[in-house]
Amino acid sequence: MAAHYENQLQRGTRETYAAMLKGFTAVEKGVGVPTVDIREASEVYTRLRLDHPELFYLTGFHLRMMPGAEKSEAVADYLFDKSKILSHRQAISTRVQRLAREAAKLDETGKIKWLHDFICENVRYDKLKKPYSHEVIGPLTQGVGVCEGIAKSIKLLADELHIPCLVVLSAPQEGQRYGHAWNLIKNGGKWYHMDATFDLSLSRCGEIRYDYCLLGDEHIYRDHNRPVYPVPACTDEGSFYYKDSARVSLTKLEDVAKRTTQAVKKKKPRFVFHWRGGYLTKEIMPEICAAAQQAAEEMGKYVRISLNWPQAVFCLQFCDEKPADDPELEKTEENEE
Repeated sequence: MAAHYENQLQRGTRETYAAMLKGFTAVEKGVGVPTVDIREASEVYTRLRLDHPELFYLTGFHLRMMPGAEKSEAVADYLFDKSKILSHRQAISTRVQRLAREAAKLDETGKIKWLHDFICENVRYDKLKKPYSHEVIGPLTQGVGVCEGIAKSIKLLADELHIPCLVVLSAPQEGQRYGHAWNLIKNGGKWYHMDATFDLSLSRCGEIRYDYCLLGDEHIYRDHNRPVYPVPACTDEGSFYYKDSARVSLTKLEDVAKRTTQAVKKKKPRFVFHWRGGYLTKEIMPEICAAAQQAAEEMGKYVRISLNWPQAVFCLQFCDEKPADDPELEKTEENEE
């Protein structure tokens, strides 16, 4: 069965895709391909890399052509020599199988949460952006990665768990040099977005965040650019993590106060919740903050509030002394940095 991005290719370019996949899997230096168009070959190569994260040792290629020839040769650029590639490939395969066994007995939703949490608990964002951080070898063997390596690692693990999963690639945001990558993942027969890189950037206070776990198109495109290549529509906007699993998607100010009080009573250091009581406007936002602050102060605590505005997720951090800045609201930057 053809992979997602392979399916989008015309018949002729599929032959180039198949030849590249076979040759690069065999770690051949030169692979004969039925094309002499570098733009066409580059398009095939990009889609191949999205479909097959196990080709982590590739860093690029160039075409070698003979005048008048009907075919050309795709000459691979590898990150390591062949013996080292085979050694790393075996190590990663063994690690993926061992990791997947940890989640094998979970149901589908549990497996998806495990994939998300694995990244947030075991990977550090690589601000230096080393070459291996763009591939699965970074997150899975070095514990560091960037969005591309993280998304590819999730797909590799999801493939092992037999969960349909895609790597999504978007064009750069305005003012940025590079695009962004995240995943589409299937749960209960429906596709959802999951951006573990953004949640990793938010999970800095000792608690895993799920602001970007199982979102529909409407929510994810509030702060993500559209994909470069077509992906399945994610039409379900009501099954995101905070609503279905954590049940902290609140619709009333009294619920904010009540749940804040409960969190303080249970001596939790923080409380994260999603606001679902209509659009998060500049008028309602101060009311939400005031309800949380009053409830905390009645329990003898002060609260510092951070807000992921595009996804309407609040994080209340409880403290014994009143923070110096008032009101205590900080807008979080949920990105790769």
